[in-house]
Amino acid sequence: MRLKAIICQVFTREAQLAVSRSPHQVDVEFLPMGAHELGNKMRPLLQHRIDAADGQGYDAIVLGFALCGRGTEGLRAGKTPVVIPRAHDCIDILMGGHSKSMAYFETHPGVYYRSPGWVEFLEASNTFQPASMKNVFGDRRPLTELIAKYGEEDGRYLHAEFGGGQHEGTLTYISTGVPGDDEFRRRAMEEAEDENRHFEVCSGSTEVLERRVNGMWASEEFLIIPPGRSVRAVLGAAIMDLS
Repeated sequence: MRLKAIICQVFTREAQLAVSRSPHQVDVEFLPMGAHELGNKMRPLLQHRIDAADGQGYDAIVLGFALCGRGTEGLRAGKTPVVIPRAHDCIDILMGGHSKSMAYFETHPGVYYRSPGWVEFLEASNTFQPASMKNVFGDRRPLTELIAKYGEEDGRYLHAEFGGGQHEGTLTYISTGVPGDDEFRRRAMEEAEDENRHFEVCSGSTEVLERRVNGMWASEEFLIIPPGRSVRAVLGAAIMDLS
C-alpha cells in the first residue's frame, strides 16, 4: 500500500521508528505540536491537509491525531479513506491504547505528562499539557455526577482527569523506548525537580503508531472513514463513529 501519514509533532520519534519498520510506502507530514490548542481551528487545519493529499494516489490517509478535545470531530474523507485511532488524546496513543491509559489514570489521577516529543518540542514559553477531556467537559465534578451524565467508563475517565489526591502535582514521563529516550527522561526529571513535583516513569508503546502505518486497522482500535463520510464523537469505548 501507499499511505499518507499526517501526524502530530509530539509523535515524531515514535512515528519515524514505526515508518522505518513498515512494509508499506509511507509519506509522512508532521504538523506542529499543540494543534489541539487551536480549538475550533484545528479541524480546518487538518481538513486542509487531508484535502491536499486526496487524489494523489494514496490507498489511505492515516492520522496521527486522536479526538483531541473534539478537535478532529467533523473531519471528512474525500476520495481517499481516512484512518484515525479510537483515542481521546495523545496519552492514549503513547501508552498503547485507551484501555491501557485508562488503567493508569484510575490509579494516578491529577498527574502532568511528558514524553519524548513533549520534552523535545515543547517551547519554554508554553506550559500546556497534552489535550485532555477537561477542555471539553469543564473542571472538577463529583464522580457520581459524571457517571450519571456520561456513563460509567467516561464518567470514571473524566473523574480521573479532574482528580487530585496523592498523585496531584506528579509529573509522569511516558517512556516509549525511542532513540534519545534516556536523555528526554532526564530532562523531564529535571523539570519535575525544578517545579518541586514528584517524578514517575511509566512504560509507553509505539504499537498504535506501528499498526497505523502497517495497515492493521482493527475496528475496535481504528475508525476508517470511507469517502464522503465524516467523524463524530460518541460516548463509550468506541470514542468516535461515522456521521
